[in-house]
Amino acid sequence: MKSGLMKGVGAIALAAVASLTLAAGDAEAKKVRWKMHSAFGKNLAVIGPVGYRVADWVNRASDGDFDIKVFEPGALAGGYAYYDPVSQGAFEAGYGTPGANQGKNSAFAFMSTWPFGPGALEFNSWLMFGGGVEIGEELYARDGIKYHYCGMIPPETSGWFRKEIKSLEELKGLKMRFFGMGAKVMQKFGVSTQQLAAGDIYPALELGTIDATEFSMPAIDRTLGFYQIAKFNYFPGWHQQSTTNEILVNMDKWNALDDQKKAIFELACGANIAVEMGEGEALQPAAMLANEADGVKNVSWSNEVLDQLRDAWVEVLAEERAANPDVERLYTSYSKFHESYKAWGERGYLK
Repeated sequence: MKSGLMKGVGAIALAAVASLTLAAGDAEAKKVRWKMHSAFGKNLAVIGPVGYRVADWVNRASDGDFDIKVFEPGALAGGYAYYDPVSQGAFEAGYGTPGANQGKNSAFAFMSTWPFGPGALEFNSWLMFGGGVEIGEELYARDGIKYHYCGMIPPETSGWFRKEIKSLEELKGLKMRFFGMGAKVMQKFGVSTQQLAAGDIYPALELGTIDATEFSMPAIDRTLGFYQIAKFNYFPGWHQQSTTNEILVNMDKWNALDDQKKAIFELACGANIAVEMGEGEALQPAAMLANEADGVKNVSWSNEVLDQLRDAWVEVLAEERAANPDVERLYTSYSKFHESYKAWGERGYLK
């Protein structure tokens, strides 16, 4: 009797263990684990922590069921070289900025920023409520990529130079790191431009491979150490009055997520837009003062120079719109939004 009872208890215990094991196995099977490349190193101010922040929020909001491991530039791919690997499924996601992909389609540059373009609030409004995000999603979907607008930063500076630039004629012959459509404007003035990833700029500047550079805002640029070599920092950032960040996801991996995990990811990106804009504004004054203490002159372009740059941009924009239907579509969409926005934008704010 006792032996039979023990056998019965043992059978129940085994069944319970098996049930728990199966349940644990099912729970583990439902967990999602992604690899995400970051175009920017974690220690880079403002834009560096974004991938890690989004991954942390996703992990915590999902109670560990959606785990994203972030990799520094070079670990999975070169800084800006994440488009093809994401498209091909080499890793699930890549964090960066759309302009990094302009070699694939020049319209991606306009998803990042463009010269004499909108400030962060207007740009954000067009992207979210004026059709910008939808167009971006369509462009990336052609290559099996799900586009996520996932960040926005305020204006940048427009260049670090070793010597004072008194006229645009002095730019002729310079080799300069420059981003996006602004590079095409600089080329109109005889500048030889190249788009380098963040970690490649300081060595190139130090070795003389480039004569000057722009990258981002004072706090970000200070992280990269430009103030140690180039002592003239020019304002305003006519070429980037605001700049977006993105997270690209392999479309098959995105479609495989359940609705809850998709919502968690999208909410994390939305929250980061607000955090990044706020931090971007907050850190700049101290960085500018620190640069001045290290011998940097913060210089403003004259109105005459800005007018010349704007005229050159008008030429570049016409060329880009004629050459690429995707650019024409994007810019037409923004222009329609801007025309209606002006009723508010020109009256709602103190000049």
